[in-house]
Amino acid sequence: MSHLSIRELKKRYDAKQVLHGIDLDIEKGEFVVIVGPSGCGKSTLLRMIAGLESVTEGTISLASDRIDDLDPADRGCAMVFQNYALYPHMTVRENIGYPLKIARVPKAERDKRVVDAAAMLDLSDYLDRRPAQLSGGQRQRVAMGRALVREPGVFLFDEPLSNLDAKLRVTMRIEIKRLHRRLKATSIFVTHDQVEAMTMADKLIVMNGGFVEQVGSPVEIYRRPASTFVAGFLGAPAMNLMPANASGDLIALDGAPNQLVDAPFDLQDGTPVFMGIRPEEIVVAGLSDTVDGARVDLIEELGGSRIAYCSLARQEIAIILPKSVMVREGDRLKLAFPPDAIHLFDTASGKRLEAGSIVHESATRSVEAA
Repeated sequence: MSHLSIRELKKRYDAKQVLHGIDLDIEKGEFVVIVGPSGCGKSTLLRMIAGLESVTEGTISLASDRIDDLDPADRGCAMVFQNYALYPHMTVRENIGYPLKIARVPKAERDKRVVDAAAMLDLSDYLDRRPAQLSGGQRQRVAMGRALVREPGVFLFDEPLSNLDAKLRVTMRIEIKRLHRRLKATSIFVTHDQVEAMTMADKLIVMNGGFVEQVGSPVEIYRRPASTFVAGFLGAPAMNLMPANASGDLIALDGAPNQLVDAPFDLQDGTPVFMGIRPEEIVVAGLSDTVDGARVDLIEELGGSRIAYCSLARQEIAIILPKSVMVREGDRLKLAFPPDAIHLFDTASGKRLEAGSIVHESATRSVEAA
C-alpha cells in the first residue's frame, strides 16, 4: 500500500464544489509536486492533508492509518507556508524548536534537534537572531527547520518560494531538492510555477478546476500530455495547438488548405482535431516566397535561444529557432512538422488521441453534420 493514500476526496464550501473526487497514491520518499493555475484546488488539497481544511467526502490515509478525522498536530505532517509564519519576537532557535516545546519534548532532545536542523540548513550562525534580522531565503530555511525537527511522515510545502526573487528561488529550489535527497522524506510541494514543477518533481500532479488532469514523471507528462489543458499549461512557450482536420494519414490545418502534415496515425476522414507540436520540434526548412509560408511577426531574443512568433493558418505559433537559423521579422518560413513530434487531441473533450482512439461522440456528430 502507498505511504499516503487519498480516495474520492471532495471539498465543498456551501454550494460550491472545489475538489471533485481526488484519488492519489504517493509512495514513501517521493518528492511530489502539485501544479496548476490559481484557483484549481491545489492549496485546498494540501491543507486538507494537513488538517487545516475539513474533508467533505472521502478519506486520507498515512502509513495505512486514516488521518482525515485527526487534529493537525496528530497527523504526522509538517507544513511550510508561503509567508513563513514565523514568530517575530522569537529567535531562530526558539522558532525552530517551538513545535517540540508544544509537544513537551525534553529540553536536551529539543536542543539537539534544533542544532542538527540548523546545521543541515546552514543556519548555525543565526540561531540567536530574530526573523527581522534575516533575509527572505534565511527565513524560509527557518520555516523548513521548524518542519524538519518534527520528523514528520510527510512534508507539505505550500508555494514556499513565491515571495522570493528570481535568483533566490533558483537557489532555494536546489537546497530543497538536496535536503530531500539527504532525508529521503516524503514531500508534497504545491506551486503554480511550471519551472519549479518540472525541475523539482519525482512525480508531477497537474490539476485543473478541482480535478486531477494527469499524474506522471515531468518528462512523461511533457512528452505525452493527456489533454489540451496539460499541453498548453506545461512548457515555455506552451505547445502550439492548431485546429485541423484529419484525412487518413494526413492532417489539414484549418485555414491553410495547402498546408498538409503527415499524421502520426490514421484517423477517419474529416475528423476534427487539435494538432499539437512543441515549439522546439518545428523544423524551419527555409524561407518561403509564397503566402502559404508562416509569417514571422515577432522575434524574442533570450540570449541562449531565440523564439519566433509566427502567423500560420490564422493561428499564432511559437518556434524555438536553432542558433544556425537567422530570420527577421516579416520573413515567411517553410515549416516542417515531423510526424513523431505531433500530438492529436479530441476537439470536444480535449483528451489525447492515440492510434485506435475513439473520437468523442460530439466530435463525431459534428463530422456527420458537415
